[in-house]
Amino acid sequence: MSTLEVRGFTEEQEALVVKSWNAMKKNSGELGLKFFLKIFEIAPSAQKMFSFLKDSQVPLEKNPKLKTHAVSVFVMTCESAVQLRKAGKVTLRESTLKKLGASHLKNGVVDEHFEVTKFALLETIKEAVPEIWSPAMKDAWGEAYDQLVGAIKSEMKPSS
Repeated sequence: MSTLEVRGFTEEQEALVVKSWNAMKKNSGELGLKFFLKIFEIAPSAQKMFSFLKDSQVPLEKNPKLKTHAVSVFVMTCESAVQLRKAGKVTLRESTLKKLGASHLKNGVVDEHFEVTKFALLETIKEAVPEIWSPAMKDAWGEAYDQLVGAIKSEMKPSS
């Protein structure tokens, strides 16, 4: 458990994350989809990693499975960030983390994918709350995201 402990997520960072998430929450459906469309814009090949997109003729922005997935990932990421300091660690149920680790491993997710996703997440948040966005807020979200990814990566091991 010690590998998931929060290092350096300050009260100020927590306040910035909470403030921006409160401003975004009501639009999480639209923002989640925007977030994933950004990922695919940066890395079109990432679409191949999602079985529900492989043979779909539906435009990405209209794909109900993508929207559902995108919203759940976006909300989970944001909620995890908000809880980070309070809990002192990433607060996903262990079963959820194990499932995330296994599915990311199975789909061949590598560091570059996490980097693209981080960039897309930060851009989505920046566009969602331009009036309160700042370098400090970017750092706070970046740190929260890195901690979540660290927790997922710690579960990305082949089952023996």
